[in-house]
Amino acid sequence: MKKPLIDSFIIDHNGEYWLFGSEHSSFGTTNGRLEIWYSSSPLGPWKPHKKNPIYNTYRSFGARNGGRPFRYNGNLYRIGQDCGETYGRRVRIFKVEVLSRVDYKEVEVPFPFEESSKGRNAWNGARYHHLDVQQLKSGEWVGVMDGDRVPSGDSVHRFLLGCASVAAVSGLILFLGVLLGAVNCIIPLNWCADYSGKRSDTLIAWERANVFSSKLRRVFSRLNRVPSFLRSWIKPNTFAGRSVLTLIFALGVALSCTGVTFIYGGSGAEEPYSWKGQFSQFTLLTMTYDARLWNLKMFVNHYSRCASVKEILVVWNKGIPPKVSDLNSAVPVRIRVEDLNSLNNRFKVDPLIKTRAVLELDDDIMMPCDDVERGFMLWRQHPDRIVGFYPRYVDGSRLEYSGEKYARKNKGYNMILTGAAFMDSQVAFERYWSEQAKPGREVVDKYFNCEDVLMNFLYANASSSKTVEYVRPAWAIDTSKLSSAAISRDTNVHYKIRSVCLRKFSDMYGSMRGRRWEFDSRKDRWDV
Repeated sequence: MKKPLIDSFIIDHNGEYWLFGSEHSSFGTTNGRLEIWYSSSPLGPWKPHKKNPIYNTYRSFGARNGGRPFRYNGNLYRIGQDCGETYGRRVRIFKVEVLSRVDYKEVEVPFPFEESSKGRNAWNGARYHHLDVQQLKSGEWVGVMDGDRVPSGDSVHRFLLGCASVAAVSGLILFLGVLLGAVNCIIPLNWCADYSGKRSDTLIAWERANVFSSKLRRVFSRLNRVPSFLRSWIKPNTFAGRSVLTLIFALGVALSCTGVTFIYGGSGAEEPYSWKGQFSQFTLLTMTYDARLWNLKMFVNHYSRCASVKEILVVWNKGIPPKVSDLNSAVPVRIRVEDLNSLNNRFKVDPLIKTRAVLELDDDIMMPCDDVERGFMLWRQHPDRIVGFYPRYVDGSRLEYSGEKYARKNKGYNMILTGAAFMDSQVAFERYWSEQAKPGREVVDKYFNCEDVLMNFLYANASSSKTVEYVRPAWAIDTSKLSSAAISRDTNVHYKIRSVCLRKFSDMYGSMRGRRWEFDSRKDRWDV
């Protein structure tokens, strides 16, 4: 059989071989078309089914195959693709009730597959179009599915929209030039019928013999009167005229941003970064209490949609905790209610955490998922270090706590604030709750501060090599500035307390003297 088929399969059923496929010769109808052939041998010759085409319908129906068929409880099931929105948008399952040379009948059955709420950031955020399921010897079933974060043809679609936006901006610039008097004609004057300048005799003779050319020149002449008409109708020195100019300028800026976004901005999916060809997941841990519930809701809604987040753990320190159903999350959320309001609870050993990697993140910090994914990839390269987004430098002799500007001034850092940092949950938490760290935890409880400083000292005390890595976020918003419920809202008092902690921790665990790592020292350039 000489036919170009796509997504075809051969199956042995009731003593005969059946070939299912969609013919690829007719453009635009493939995704809604299904045909069947039969033979006594898998090598043919193949005879067409009496009812061919079995389907020639809408692309969303599921006619095009989406993987090998399978048998379950003695019944045959066909997998189809819903291509309504894009190629392979989702999978549909059909139970084959009749398959013979003269008849074919199937009915759709429910497909118990729950789509992720992560949107484009999910592994199948844009589409999932092929499924293969097989039963193991143990009786269990295993399935593999093909998914994608980008729809079919998305790059071409975005490029065309971007070009259209750029073309619209060009038109607005021309219109603006007309209104301001910078553009007096749209068509070159020598193309117009009323042009009185010098022209060649050959061109004049050709135009006289060509009626279409004369009509076209008259049309060009009318177009060149448009600028004068527009300036008489919209006068830039009036209030209405200035309003129109402002509107044109704002529209031009918006279209320019849209064009750049569509052409260079990507698909909108913030994908995870692989390390040695592998992907992984982490637990997101945040500590909060009742006065910051609005922060928490916004926090969970945003970060739960990051691709590599497996679970969100909320350490609830004070007040009545919310219900999990109150939080709009794309991943499981667990709320751990504490008996004592202590900052040490942030690093409490928790056997229910399912991942080695934990991102400790204050609920008042908002940053893009892409920055989170970059930090996670770097931590996977250095799981023995604290990898985070807020660097600090502690001078071994000065022992005064300062912000990031001081680290920049000294062109290096030796601490990473754990309010936004990745760490090994087993190593870090056990280290924090060791007997050696007990005096430090008492200092944290006394001042209700400095738990992140203590963790850095414990890491530094455990190793003479580098213990921290910095990743610069593209942007980050500290929403604590919008709330009165933050221990760091009074910067001066906050820094004084931390300076006291620095001196106490230096006495307990040794100085930070000689520990400094420069910015922009890695090849990835994420630490500039």
